[in-house]
Parts: sequence; structure tokens; C-alpha cells
Amino acid sequence: MSSERSYPVAKDLRRGRGAGSNAAGRFERLAHEPENDGWDIEEERAPVRTEVRIEVPRRIITYNRSPDLPFDRSINPYRGCEHGCIYCFARPSHAYLGMSPGLDFETRLVARPDAPEVLARELSSRAYRVAPLAIGTNTDPYQPIERDYAITRACLKVLHAFRHPVAIVTKGVLIERDLDILTEMARDGLVRVGISVTTLDPVLSRRMEPRVPSPARRFEVIRTLSGAGVPVRLMASPIVPGLSDHETEALLEEGKAAGAGSASWIMLRLPREVSPLFQDWLAEYYPNRAARVMARLREMHGGKDYDARWGRRMRGEGRYAEMIGARFKLAARRLRLDQPQPLLRCDLFRVPPKSGDQMSLF
Repeated sequence: MSSERSYPVAKDLRRGRGAGSNAAGRFERLAHEPENDGWDIEEERAPVRTEVRIEVPRRIITYNRSPDLPFDRSINPYRGCEHGCIYCFARPSHAYLGMSPGLDFETRLVARPDAPEVLARELSSRAYRVAPLAIGTNTDPYQPIERDYAITRACLKVLHAFRHPVAIVTKGVLIERDLDILTEMARDGLVRVGISVTTLDPVLSRRMEPRVPSPARRFEVIRTLSGAGVPVRLMASPIVPGLSDHETEALLEEGKAAGAGSASWIMLRLPREVSPLFQDWLAEYYPNRAARVMARLREMHGGKDYDARWGRRMRGEGRYAEMIGARFKLAARRLRLDQPQPLLRCDLFRVPPKSGDQMSLF
């Protein structure tokens, strides 16, 4: 599947989208550019629409060995994300599908309706060893198309039936729909949730995260989940130098007031195709701050836009990174958001009996 829109797209055709172009992925040998054919007839221009394709996965659990991550396994019900966050570090993953990390990532989505059945099969394997599983580590499990496909909810039902621990990360309000499952899992110490909030500024948020619920609405989600007994962590991520870094303390205060029990932060990451996409976005919306933002990032990554080395990619290094880390640490300590999240229980895991299985007499 090659990208069909590899050139800059007019602003009026991409309303509600984060990327301004659809540059071909790094694995593509060909790129498409519009060419004036000499005719004076104005061609009809269609706005960018969301498309959803179906994938039948052979496996759904992905394992990692990264020392930067607090989990070694995850599942992703969807590929691509309609939220359209311009800074999303997962954008380059779309290049593996032969599509663009630009507009394709947020408009040409892949749903995996068979994920719950595949998950149940993998968890039932005699070789499987239980450990906390993460959902939402690459693309958001509660992005808008979850309303129609409900794959995340179906996966949660499987995890609940197996009494399997899970950690969820999202910006979406659809998670409130699944409170019936989450509250039961929370009573048994089987779930915790991270809600990502990047800024308190609704204008900046709408520009950076065009189809994400407003910051105020996400704090309502924190309030709802925590009020239902679900452990919630405020994720101040990413912190964008020169745009949102001044809000660090205010974000934590809002999170505490909403009921978050802990907080974490990650610095803006610009791997591979994300860097040119983000720089084009800066030039369009914040041209007077673009040089400052990129100078800060390069200062933290040895002169590069991004340093992918473990131990450095999430926070950066140098005086600026240390300053942000110190500010966050002080504010979190003052608000008692520096507490570790509760450990998820693994001792309750069991493979539920299937219809026709011989039941134990003892």
C-alpha cells in the first residue's frame, strides 16, 4: 500500500488534522507530487477523510526489552490514530505498512476486530507466564473509532475473565464507557490508568492534538475514574520546550485536584519522520517560537533533533532537561503525586473454563 497523498495538503482540506502533509515513508522508493497539466479548469478538491481497514492478526501481544519502559508486553487494538497529535512518536510505525507517517497515520487506520479472540488464545497457552500488560503504548485504544468497533472493550472483557493485570494509557473519554469492567478489576488490584494531558491551553491543545478531548474534559475523566476507585496517574507528556514547559506545576495541581494519585512526565520526542512533520507544524502555527523550541530540543540531544539511546530518549540530558526534571520533582513532592502507583496483582490469573471442560471435584 503506497501513499496516495505525499505532497503538502491545503489547510482547508485537512481541518481537524495534525499533519500538514503526507510525505512518503522511509521505505518508499517513489513519492507523488502534484503537477499543473496546463489546463485552466479548476479540479475538484476533496477533503481528507478517515478510512478504516481490517487486519486479522496472528498474534496480538507484543514483547519488548526496553529498560525505559515499566512493562515487557503490550497490545494495540488499532494501527494509526485519529487523534492526530502532531508530536506522536508512533507516527513512524505507519511506514512499515507502506503508508505515510503524516496524514495517512491519522486518516488511514487499521482496526483489529479479532484481537480479543487472539488475546484469549495467547493467554490460554501453557507457555504463557503472567505479568502486567499495557494497552495504549503505541496508539490510543480509546480513539474515536473505538466507539464503533469496541475492540478495546472486548479485550478488557478477556483480561477481566482471565483476571489478568493491565495498565491503560489514553487521552480518550470513551474509557468512561468501560467503568463497569474497570471498577471490578480495580477492586481486585488488576488495573490502573494513565491519562495524558499536554497543556491547559485549549487553543494549543486543539492545534497540537486536533481530535483529542479538551484538557478540561480529560481532567473530568480523571475525576470520574478516581471517584470510582480506579487508580489514575496524570501523565504530563510530552512537555514541549518553549510551548508548554511553563505549565508543568499547573498541570500537576489540576491533576491533584481531579483526584490523580501519582504523576509522570516525558519530554517531547521527535523520532524519524516526526521531526520534519513537527517542524512544519511549528512554522505554520508558531513561527516566532520555532527556532527556540528546536534549539532546546537539540541542546538536550547533543545537537540532534532526537537521541534514541535508552536512558536518554524519554527525558534528554543537559541543564534544561535537569531543570524540568527538578521542577517536576518538587511540584510532585509538594502535591504528594510522587507516590508509586499500586502494584498490579498477578496471583489471581487463571484460564477460565470453556464450555464442555471437565470441572474439578475439589
